[in-house]
Amino acid sequence: MVHPAHRRGQVNNRLWDAGLITKVVLGFALLLSAFPIYYMFIMATRTNDDAVETPPPLLPGGHLGENIQRLLATEDANFVTGLVNSAIVAVTVTASVVLISTLAGFAFAKLRFPGSKVLLGLILVTMMVPLQQMGMVPLYEMMVKLEWTGQLKAVILPFLVNGFGVFMMTQYTAQAVPDELVEAARVDGATTLGIYGRVVLPALRPGMAVLALLVFMQTWNEFMWPLIVLNPDNPVVQTSIAALNSAHGTDYVMLFTGTAASVLPLFVVFVLFGRQIVGGLMEGAVKA
Repeated sequence: MVHPAHRRGQVNNRLWDAGLITKVVLGFALLLSAFPIYYMFIMATRTNDDAVETPPPLLPGGHLGENIQRLLATEDANFVTGLVNSAIVAVTVTASVVLISTLAGFAFAKLRFPGSKVLLGLILVTMMVPLQQMGMVPLYEMMVKLEWTGQLKAVILPFLVNGFGVFMMTQYTAQAVPDELVEAARVDGATTLGIYGRVVLPALRPGMAVLALLVFMQTWNEFMWPLIVLNPDNPVVQTSIAALNSAHGTDYVMLFTGTAASVLPLFVVFVLFGRQIVGGLMEGAVKA
């Protein structure tokens, strides 16, 4: 006779077992998602003659070093400057958003103060309205009056706070940090900042990793605002690629090489923080 617990275990294993159709569909989706990235790196090792071949080449060539040298030598693009500037902007904005969002999330989720629900509602409103598009003209006028145009602080300061980050960390804190833990720390004499640093932050690390990844990717890929407020001599990487396109409108390999170089930092972030990111997503899914 099969024990009921063993039978339940067999049922649960079957529930988590992917069937053949599921595996085929997932494999096909993986190929569709990965092929553009693969093709981009393949073309970065090829020549312009290969780029217009039919069918296109699917194996690496031997011109990667030459293409990188040409990319770095293109004065109109200032590609190295763009990479450095994008790294500075993305890291600064990400650190600020994560810090402010965790502080605000802790305050909204675990502290009681007058007007907290109204303030959180206003933050939700900012998520519903495209403030960046609507406020681009007055924001640019402000940058001109402050004489910040052409400087990196013009693409950093407007994005140091993120309404989505505050809302996300508020929800995450409410789930990840029990009220009893906060009360116990308060009884032991911990200050509010002490509770935040010693009790709240360790519990929020998975959520912080997810938020950091999302903000870093969004900031790294930002194009429109840097294009408006920065000049070609002090670009970010996305505007460098745009200048590369202007300088070499038919040099497809140059564009592929620049794009491939621009996505490498994102791969590095995934490799370094992949475990925390997946853990945060899975933990949020289980708690939901």
